[in-house]
Amino acid sequence: MTTPEDRARRGKAARKRVPRSAHVGRLPSVDRPDPVAVLERQGRDRLPELLPIRYGRMAASPFAFLRGAAAVMAADLAAQPHTGLTVQLCGDAHLLNFGLYASPERALLFDLNDFDETFPGPFEWDVKRLAASIAVAGRENGHGETRTRRAVTGAVAAYRENMRRLAGLSELEVWYERIDADRLLPLVRSARHRRRVEASLTRARRRTSLQAVGKLTETVDGRRRIIHDPPLLEPAGASDTASLRKIFSDYRSTLSEERRLLLDRYRFVDAARKVVGVGSVGTRCFIVLLAGRDADDLLFLQIKEARRSVLEEHLPNGPYVHPGHRVVAGQRLLQAAGDIFLGWMTGPQGRAFYWRQLRDMKGSADVAGMNPADLLAYARLCGTALARAHARSGDRVAIAAYLGSADTFDRALTDFASGYADQTAADHASLNAAIAAGVLRAAPEA
Repeated sequence: MTTPEDRARRGKAARKRVPRSAHVGRLPSVDRPDPVAVLERQGRDRLPELLPIRYGRMAASPFAFLRGAAAVMAADLAAQPHTGLTVQLCGDAHLLNFGLYASPERALLFDLNDFDETFPGPFEWDVKRLAASIAVAGRENGHGETRTRRAVTGAVAAYRENMRRLAGLSELEVWYERIDADRLLPLVRSARHRRRVEASLTRARRRTSLQAVGKLTETVDGRRRIIHDPPLLEPAGASDTASLRKIFSDYRSTLSEERRLLLDRYRFVDAARKVVGVGSVGTRCFIVLLAGRDADDLLFLQIKEARRSVLEEHLPNGPYVHPGHRVVAGQRLLQAAGDIFLGWMTGPQGRAFYWRQLRDMKGSADVAGMNPADLLAYARLCGTALARAHARSGDRVAIAAYLGSADTFDRALTDFASGYADQTAADHASLNAAIAAGVLRAAPEA
């Protein structure tokens, strides 16, 4: 059996391959893929009528561009040396992919909340994506370079400190580790922003299927139906609805026995196609309305298309062939507690999908409204959550030994994030130039 001392030596040996100071990064190489071409290639198998919405949303700001450009950053990270210390990556660990959600016990937790790109890979790729997103967000908020860098350093330091703490815990202690939402309030200094956080927690607790029913449905001829709000929310149509009914049983088979029993107590009512997010726009996404005990006992499930992770072309093969299985397994591994309705299956034309609850006390931070102190506190919280997620799947002892007690890694990633924020601004300008030239068509924000 490998001892903790052996694992620590492995982590320190990785410093010889990739010194911590080497993470500063390099200038883009002359053969760097054109970011607009990367986005166009991603769009080839997406719904063409929705791509203008995606480009319009990404064109709104450098941070919006970064959110939708996980594939661009994956290629940039792959061009640099990496530690070889593998974890289950989120694959898209930017600031807005952390947030609130309910555990099966109905406790409100803070954690990673997007897993479309999850894949095994070097731990630092997630940390770099988080760091870059903080740098871009801080600049957009007008915080200035010094305060923005402080927030980035805070996040990376929190990751390093918590990974070192977790390295000393038992396996079960690490597995049961979680971040309760109430930990957010003490991090907020100003009374005004504390009230905003309290309001966010209250809103999250109210964001359930029942709340979604009131917002997304109407009663027509005495029957509950999903509203029509094109192009963001449209009836699924007879063909898609029939397909969704058919694959429902396949999805059911990926749930545990007691959750199958629970699901069997609901019946299919209606379905619609829904546009979500930024990077996901153009992929096939549906919502399904189910009724339980009676017509007022309603549940919304979301069905999202699962595609190859943007990391897959840059890393060795992962353990899962089915993209939906990859997403579900990654989420179950990374999150402290999972959605009880999380499952996967294959749909029409061999497309992979995964199912989950549409809303289950979900909430996200208003990053654009954060002052420097609050951004720093939130960044540290995200770094803490990321370390907890990585510690469940990777060798936390080796990673902790690689990171060490000094701030060498923190400073290197802060410099990296600053440089990547510059690159993101340039890439965002390239997207807008392509839109202005008519190469891409962008729809107004919807």
